[in-house]
Amino acid sequence: MPTPRVIDHLEAAVEAVLAAVPGDIVLGIPLAIGKPNAFVNALYRRIAATPGRRLTIVTALSLEKPVGKSDLERHFLEPLVERVFGDYPDLDYVKALRGAGLPPNIEVREFFLKTGDYLTNPVAQQGYISTNYTFVARDMLLQGMNVIAQAVAEQGTGDGWQLSVSSNPDVVFEVVERFAAEGVPLLKVGVVNRQMPFMPNGAAVAPGFFDIVVTDPAATHRLFGPPNGKVSTADYAIGLHASSLVADGGTLQIGIGSLGDAIAQALLVRERHGDEYRAILQRLCPDGLDGLNGTPPRQTGRFDRGLYGCSEMFVNGFLQLIDAGIVRREVFADAVLQRLLNSGAIADETVTPATLAALRSAGRIQSPLRAADVDFLLHFGVLRPGVRLEGRQLVLGTHRCSTDLDDPQAVGTLCSHLLGARLAHGIVMTGGFFLGPNAFYERLRSMPPQELARIDMTRIDVINQLYGGHPGDAELKRAQRIHARFMNTTMKVTLLGAAASDALENGQVVSGVGGQYNFVAMAHALPDARSILMLRATHDNADGLHSSIVWNYGHVTIPRHLRDIVITEYGVADLRGQVDSEVVKRLIAIADSRFQDGLIREAQAHGKLPAGWVLPERYRHNLPAALDDILHPWSEAGLLPAFPFGTDLTADELHIVTALKRLKRATQHPVELVTLAVKSLWEGKEAPPAYLQRLGLDEATSFKAMFIRKLFAGNL
Repeated sequence: MPTPRVIDHLEAAVEAVLAAVPGDIVLGIPLAIGKPNAFVNALYRRIAATPGRRLTIVTALSLEKPVGKSDLERHFLEPLVERVFGDYPDLDYVKALRGAGLPPNIEVREFFLKTGDYLTNPVAQQGYISTNYTFVARDMLLQGMNVIAQAVAEQGTGDGWQLSVSSNPDVVFEVVERFAAEGVPLLKVGVVNRQMPFMPNGAAVAPGFFDIVVTDPAATHRLFGPPNGKVSTADYAIGLHASSLVADGGTLQIGIGSLGDAIAQALLVRERHGDEYRAILQRLCPDGLDGLNGTPPRQTGRFDRGLYGCSEMFVNGFLQLIDAGIVRREVFADAVLQRLLNSGAIADETVTPATLAALRSAGRIQSPLRAADVDFLLHFGVLRPGVRLEGRQLVLGTHRCSTDLDDPQAVGTLCSHLLGARLAHGIVMTGGFFLGPNAFYERLRSMPPQELARIDMTRIDVINQLYGGHPGDAELKRAQRIHARFMNTTMKVTLLGAAASDALENGQVVSGVGGQYNFVAMAHALPDARSILMLRATHDNADGLHSSIVWNYGHVTIPRHLRDIVITEYGVADLRGQVDSEVVKRLIAIADSRFQDGLIREAQAHGKLPAGWVLPERYRHNLPAALDDILHPWSEAGLLPAFPFGTDLTADELHIVTALKRLKRATQHPVELVTLAVKSLWEGKEAPPAYLQRLGLDEATSFKAMFIRKLFAGNL
């Protein structure tokens, strides 16, 4: 591996890049926290001031510290942002995109947008690349990328200096391979951020992997740490339903946000409070727990074998499940060994003579043992560290034995003195990138090495599909990903089972496809896997309340022929292999009851439901108030807390933000606003002085400010 050029100043690094790439620069940077913000900003500013050169940035999920849209929000957010985000530097190109606009010689192309942030931004909408996550490396080559820059973690010094691509091994390795195979020049820049957790395994690289390594302390800053969101009643209902479909000994994918937290907390309740968990589900499931009327059978038992996490995004919910011992099923990078564990031929990770016998019987090792067999047995801990092969003998200290596994005396010596204690190099969590609150990053930074070694951050083409990565990987993935439950959120589902997850009907992009399509397709390719799409039954816009289950939609992310399981807060619809009329019936059964009659009429009008079909009465009570009544006792008991994994907000901030959300919602609904105003003025409540000061309302004198002050107090 060559030695990189180490540069200790950002501006000097920019000079080096400009000198190495004399023409236009097409810069690829990872999504989310893998971006080297300080370096990107320095390069951006230099090229912005040099009209003769052009810069194109190819990336995704460019994060920005929260900025209030009103004076109230700005006053509230300022101290919170300072406390939570600290010295995190916003990206200049993000500020320009949201503000005055990009310089004429700079362009930004993103394949995944921060959810909902760019709906009214023509430049961002026009610069969006619609692609599956697994095709990003290919598409970066097509974009003409000639520089890739990435934030890296480091450990050690001198000859022991090591780097880790930490959060984002997702694309960089495939990019480097593709460019090398095509003979296309690519300048690789690693920028050390000492706040990045050093992730081992697939994320660790030799410094020489990069052409330039930037060590300027100015590139070290706090990672972007979005606070945990509040988990609503609807979120918990969806999470509880989803958690009951997870098979012990299986594989799990979940996402970020309140729904991911709801699933993780529901799994914790299932593990620790089994009786209460079953009682909650009995109340939530009108068809019971036995898989009747188009619902799959529910799983309510503890996790005796544990789960394996395999998700493009490693989120805080997964870390909570690892710490709780639920995500603990180890997988191993050998298909034969993994299949033997799956079948029980190897009982568990404890090494015994039966382990050796099972590997021999399966043909994974030969007799006499070859050098490759010994290497395999040493790597996976079947043989003790230090065992070596000398001719046709195994040696450890004073112990020697033949490599002939048909020799009873040799096998006796081997099993008595040379066997390891436990299988090694097992992985419980495989991820492509991570994102979470500050406590999540701190836990990764402080995790003992032996625990961190069980987490493998790796390539997205390995995680998101069966056929990506290297030859033979598909067989291994099939062995590892047994009983997989791939859970993704969506925005709308049509009555025929298609889903829209990334864009509106008019083509405006909300977020991006990401890896959703790949996981859905993989669920159909694996024999015992399921794709689970989750959505809230309704959404509230400025023009009123709407059903998220609709007859048809002008844009889809997941086509109807890949329909599988759909979950709303009102239940589970198993759509796999069903005729259209049954799909329609099952989806109407989990729709909000205020919209069921309209959906029935539309389906009947298009010939997809019999004219006389009537929705059974047990599905006619899908309303928020009924859901609140069901879950309220367990919320009060502390099993379903609003912030199951803590929050960066203080108690006072939670009170304020709740009132502000109510106020903001009222401003979008005139009738509600008038009702609220009359109530607030009539009751004459006053907010605590500290709250008013926080919002800049303590010295309100204008009519508008006084009115807002009254409305705010009335919402507390």
